[in-house]
Amino acid sequence: MAKGKAASKAVTRKNKPRKGLRKFFREVISEVKKVSWPNVKDLTNHTIVVVVLILLFAIAIGIVDFGLGKLFTLIS
Repeated sequence: MAKGKAASKAVTRKNKPRKGLRKFFREVISEVKKVSWPNVKDLTNHTIVVVVLILLFAIAIGIVDFGLGKLFTLIS
C-alpha cells in the first residue's frame, strides 16, 4: 500500500511541471499582448540614435587608446 501512494505521488510530481510550464507560457503570451509596441518611425529614430552613440563612444575610446599607446611608447 505504501508503494501505491509513493507511485501516485511520483506521477503527480511529474505532471505538475508540465502544467506549470503551460501556465507560464500562457501568462507570457498574455503579458506580451499588453505591451505597447513602437511604430516604425519611433523604432527607426531610436535605432539611429543607438548606432550614432555607439560610433561616438567607439571613436572616443579609440582616441584614448591611441593616446595611451603613444604615451606608453614614450615612457618605455
